[in-house]
Amino acid sequence: MAVKILLVEDDTAIREMLQLPLHKAGYAVREAGDVRTAKALLLEDSPDLILLDWMLPDTSGLDWARTLKASPLTKDIPIIMLTARGEEEDRVRGLDVGADDYVTKPFSPRELVARIKAVLRRTAPITSEEPVEVEGLRLDPVSHRVSGNGEPLAMGPTEYNLLHFFMTHQDRVFTRGQLLDQVWGTNVYVEERTVDVHIRRLRKSLALTGHDHLVQTVRGSGYRFSQTP
Repeated sequence: MAVKILLVEDDTAIREMLQLPLHKAGYAVREAGDVRTAKALLLEDSPDLILLDWMLPDTSGLDWARTLKASPLTKDIPIIMLTARGEEEDRVRGLDVGADDYVTKPFSPRELVARIKAVLRRTAPITSEEPVEVEGLRLDPVSHRVSGNGEPLAMGPTEYNLLHFFMTHQDRVFTRGQLLDQVWGTNVYVEERTVDVHIRRLRKSLALTGHDHLVQTVRGSGYRFSQTP
C-alpha cells in the first residue's frame, strides 16, 4: 500500500511541481491550499506524513503543527515543514512544536523525497521485540539490556527509558519538557532540570564504551541523539 502524504501548500505552482516526483516515488498525495481544507482531508483519511507550509492564508502551519502534535489522534503523524524562513531560530521553532524535519525554499523535489524517506525511516514504529543498534550501541527491549561493542552497560530504569526513546527518535531535538512528557509521562510532576541529571547519568554509562557523544546538547533548545557531530 502506498504511503499517504497530505501536502498543505497555498502556492499552486509548488503543489504542481511536487505532484509528479512524489507520485514517481510511490506516494499517494492529496493536496490542500489552507488548513481548513487540510483538516477536512485529514478527517476523511489519516495520512502517513504531512508536508506543511509555514505561511498559510487562514492559520499558520506552525500553529497547526503545534495543534496536531498536542492531539493524541494526530501526534504520531510525521510533519515536514516547508518554508522560506531559513534562520536557525525559525528552524528551532519549527522543531520545538514537534515537526520532524524542516526544508527551506527553494528546494529540489529530489531533496524533498530524500527527506521524506529519512523521516519515515526515523519515525517508523519499533516493535517491542526489535533490538535497536547504532554504532555498536545495542538496546534489546526483550531482555531489557544495553551493550556497547558487545560489552554490557549498566544503567537505571530511567536512563534505560531515556535511551530507548532517543534511539527510536534519532536526529530530532527535544526540549526538557518534551522529554519529561515522553519518558516520565504527563501525569508525573518532575522539574525540568531533573532531565539534565539523568542525561549526565546516561552519558556516564555510555562513556564506558565511547558512546556518550551520541547524546548531544543543543544549546538553548534541549537534547538530541545523533550520529552526526
